[in-house]
Amino acid sequence: MSYKVLIANRGEIALRAMRACKELDIKTVAVYSTADKDLKHLKFADESVCIGPPSPSLSYLNAAAILSAAELTEVDGIYPGYGFLAEDANFAEMCEKSGFKFIGPSSEIIKKMGDKITAKTLAEESGIQIVPGYKGEIPKSEDEVKKIVNKIGYPIMIKATAGGGGRGMRMVKDESALFNSLEITIQEAQSAFGNGTVYLEKFIENPRHVEVQVVGDGKGQAIHLGTRDCSMQRKHQKIIEEAPALDINELALKETLEACVSLCKKIKYEGVGTIEFLYENNEFYFIEMNTRIQVEHPVTEMITGYDLVKAQLRIALGMEIELIQNEIDFKGHAIECRINAEDPITFQPSPGLITKMHTPGGFGIRYDSHIYGGYRVPPYYDSLLSKVITLANTRESAIKRMLSALDEFFIQGIKTNHSLHQDVLRDKTFAENKHTINYLEKEFLPNNYE
Repeated sequence: MSYKVLIANRGEIALRAMRACKELDIKTVAVYSTADKDLKHLKFADESVCIGPPSPSLSYLNAAAILSAAELTEVDGIYPGYGFLAEDANFAEMCEKSGFKFIGPSSEIIKKMGDKITAKTLAEESGIQIVPGYKGEIPKSEDEVKKIVNKIGYPIMIKATAGGGGRGMRMVKDESALFNSLEITIQEAQSAFGNGTVYLEKFIENPRHVEVQVVGDGKGQAIHLGTRDCSMQRKHQKIIEEAPALDINELALKETLEACVSLCKKIKYEGVGTIEFLYENNEFYFIEMNTRIQVEHPVTEMITGYDLVKAQLRIALGMEIELIQNEIDFKGHAIECRINAEDPITFQPSPGLITKMHTPGGFGIRYDSHIYGGYRVPPYYDSLLSKVITLANTRESAIKRMLSALDEFFIQGIKTNHSLHQDVLRDKTFAENKHTINYLEKEFLPNNYE
């Protein structure tokens, strides 16, 4: 049976999805804004439809325009990628009601796992350890709030239940800042997500960020594809990711992987997903579940040889696929560097014309990107330009291979964070795998760029 899929995204993930579709003999429809008329993947699509002006709200976040394009081209499914509408339960529901297969979990599952309070409850019921905190409605009485927080213990985090991407959260060190921070976070959550509900949890002070890749068939079968370490981050945004996460307590890891699979089986999860944790003192603490493909998915693909995007397509479109845990073969260590169009010191975006560039290559090197010489990086979207991924037998070798890849990789005409990656990869703390989620922002950057 032949299929046709609309790719409701842009940039490298749109190109990644298009390649997977071609391997599966699936016809493709690309949608684009007027600012993206020169994107690489448009040249390879079977059909393309302009869905609006540059503003994301009028194009890639415009559900009506995307669904109109889907109707016009008579597709079977809609592939959301990451960002934009990928975790929008309302959009998934609109797809379902319009007769298009949303390539991901059902709108009901997205809604459940997107609500952090519901997600924490489901995770806990499956044996996943959660961060100590308070999940109920925040009392109106200040005295009651004080009692709750004192029981949890300072410092605490105030988090929006509908938050994500580092937004809708605030750390409180002591009682003097509690109520002002609570009020501001509620207002921010309402403004950003249309939902002002927040919850409280213990602030884990210096953890690593470890996540588990899962795949479910929507019928009660599920597997995991191991871990990733995403601790090198700034303002909750990941910069370097690797797989597997090393120096993890074996018993805690075994229990956590089994619990993650148990959760997916229990909720009959469909497609690929990532369960994120804070890891400190040999303990895993559940943060959230992302019901989509992750930017860093290539490092998992590199150590397993398992194509996650093809799995998404196969599962959603009812193509043959078997999920068998003991067939997943983990080999080596992979590292991914996100190359962004931004100043490496100030992190200010740097859109503009790429006048010249050279991409890395060689044994054990993968390069995922949509850019090319002569491409103009627009100012309207995420600054991600390229992902450079290396695979080697050991972490040390993967780092060396990445440094070699970055040495031959250059982009001219705009600023990028290329040099930051080189500096981090040569850093002693990173080399010894002793960094945490606070290291880049609080220690590395102040010590190296001031």
